Amino acid sequence: MEIGGALVLRKRQVLIIFVLLGLSQAGPESVRYSVAEETEIGSFVANLARDLGLGVEELSSREARVVCDDNEKHLHLDLLTGDLLVNEKLDREELCDSTEPCVLHFQMVLENPLQFFRAELHIKDINDHSPTFLDKEIVIKISESTIIGTTFLMESAQDLDVGSNSLQNYTVSPNSHFYIKIQDSGDGKIYPELVLHRALDHEEEPELRLTLIALDGGSPPRSGTTSVLIKVLDINDNAPEFPQRLYEVQILEDTPVGSWIITVSAKDLDAGNHGKISYTFFHASEDIRKTFEINPLSGEVHLRSHLDFEAIQSYIINIQATDGGGLSEECTLLVKVIDINDNPPEVTMSSITKIIPENASETLVALFSVRDQDTGENGRVVCSIQDYLPFFLKRTFKNFFTLVAEKALDREERAEYNITITVTDMGTPRLKTEHNITVLVSDVNDNAPAFTQTSYTLSVRENSSPALHTGSACATVRDAGANAQVTYSLLPPLDPHVPLASLVSINPDNGHLFALRSLDYEALRAFEFRVGPADRGPPALSSQALVRVLVADDNDNAPFVLYPLQNASAPCTELVPRAAEAGYLVTKVVAVDGDSGQNAWLSYQLLKATEPGLFGVWAHNGEVRTARLLGERDAAKHRLVVLVKDNGEPPLSVSSLFLFSVLVFVAVRLCRRDGAASVGRCSVPEGPFPGHLLDVSGTGTLSQSYQYEVCLTGGTGTNEFKFLKPIIPNLPVQDTGRHIGENENFRNSFGFNIQ
Repeated sequence: MEIGGALVLRKRQVLIIFVLLGLSQAGPESVRYSVAEETEIGSFVANLARDLGLGVEELSSREARVVCDDNEKHLHLDLLTGDLLVNEKLDREELCDSTEPCVLHFQMVLENPLQFFRAELHIKDINDHSPTFLDKEIVIKISESTIIGTTFLMESAQDLDVGSNSLQNYTVSPNSHFYIKIQDSGDGKIYPELVLHRALDHEEEPELRLTLIALDGGSPPRSGTTSVLIKVLDINDNAPEFPQRLYEVQILEDTPVGSWIITVSAKDLDAGNHGKISYTFFHASEDIRKTFEINPLSGEVHLRSHLDFEAIQSYIINIQATDGGGLSEECTLLVKVIDINDNPPEVTMSSITKIIPENASETLVALFSVRDQDTGENGRVVCSIQDYLPFFLKRTFKNFFTLVAEKALDREERAEYNITITVTDMGTPRLKTEHNITVLVSDVNDNAPAFTQTSYTLSVRENSSPALHTGSACATVRDAGANAQVTYSLLPPLDPHVPLASLVSINPDNGHLFALRSLDYEALRAFEFRVGPADRGPPALSSQALVRVLVADDNDNAPFVLYPLQNASAPCTELVPRAAEAGYLVTKVVAVDGDSGQNAWLSYQLLKATEPGLFGVWAHNGEVRTARLLGERDAAKHRLVVLVKDNGEPPLSVSSLFLFSVLVFVAVRLCRRDGAASVGRCSVPEGPFPGHLLDVSGTGTLSQSYQYEVCLTGGTGTNEFKFLKPIIPNLPVQDTGRHIGENENFRNSFGFNIQ
């Protein structure tokens, strides 16, 4: 009874210690839940949203998720209901081994804003393992002289369950010599001891075979058995002795397999077979037997398999020395595994945003956690990224970090970033892990179309064909996609009197400008308009540029004679005194040209005269003057042909019109008045005119011919004029006029009739 009460009290103390340890690790904000191991997948654990005071719709909008500390997906959060569900069957023994309580730590992570809720899930043990003995047979050598009440240590059974489901009791098959006594090791485990109840007799019964039964506390209880072979020996009165009860050794976790660890040695004062000692592991777990081995003759302990500090940090090995007479002694070997930096840091990405808009600032790019399974400096880590990037790392909670853009990005400056997250531990040698993230910057319509210059000047020759490509006003956009697609249009003219819609059109796709109709320099010499390109991004951005169109003059206007008048109904008559000296101004031809520049530079030339050398025409002002004194032999009536010509060049055109300079000719006809009452008649000079004077409407030089009469008078007559109609070359024209009486005074002007 006293032993049973002590066991119960000790179990309660151990349970209280585990509970206090669990409470000390959880913060005041932790939420605790429990679930039995091996619970079916999808089983309900708790309504996490209700327990944390969160709305169900908030779970989806804030991308709620459950992250376990070991980064395994043990649990699942239903975002539609807020229920926390089992995502896989939980094996308490696999998760926590013999640790009790078995606690699975996890966090619920919320974004926008980033928020953490810490929680614990206690895995309750169920009785799903039976006690097992590692040895199918236990051999015990007992001297026949052993006194009653002597105890013999037995191999204990292993039970992976904990608490009440763990190993609770041992029994032995009915016999007359032995019974089982339960021994508490002080660490919550019990060991069986075989107690001699009745003296043995080697000669009567050299061997006994018993069955050792181990029972757990489950409901119903599970059991395991092993066979016990007891060999009754002759008397051996000295047991082996170790020089020390505890051996300690430290070994690096990367020690090669097969390496020598330590040698334990016991002494036995007996001689012969009773003094021969053999060494074995006693009460050794399966892990110990897999990892170490002992030479039964020499007591040398060697490494059998690789060590892993992250799995097991130390081993407590019980070694038994047994002599040939069956007496034994135990010692304890404590093997401490020394950690080396053999585990690189681990990076677990919880969320990644691979595309971010260029105008967003402090955007969350990634949420990740880091861990290193090593300890001390070997397990302390530092996170970093490249220095020249517009991003920074921020520790948020425990071992969680966020990667954030520190400012608004500019896609036109850089459209893609390759970010390397480097996690380095502080061990020797330092180990590091790199994780690469490619972030694409999406375009925002923040650049209006831009011209290379604020204004453009285009030159268009008049009389050009309609739909002529006159030039381009192209803009560029630094944006991409639809934001870079530009549509061109003509803005309303600054001068409302300019009929822009009938003059110019623009290609909306490329900004090419076209003349809609043939332009007339004499009607419109220049005009201005604005081109407005607009992109297609939301919102659409636009700009404008000023385009000035200069109409280049073409030689398309013949010289026009202003004097003499072209619409006179009667021919003119100019009177020249016969006594006129050389240089006498007879008349002056006045003409204009609708063109400009050299196309309007007029020159005058005397092409034909009745008497060459008598009259001359000044080339630049059209004055007709006498070249010498008039003689008696000179005819009384003279006919002059004066050519008025501009200085234009024939324009090149597909129409082949006006390929030559346009010339205008004026024929001056000198008439002499026969009498005061007589009417004179003017005749066209005989003979054909030069060929270039014949065409006034076709291609070639522009020309127009006029014929005048100049009458010489010998007396005093009134100044009368006789206007003649134009004479078409090679066609006879009758003289229509009235006689002008002779007069000693001479007229000094010509008369013209231009039709």
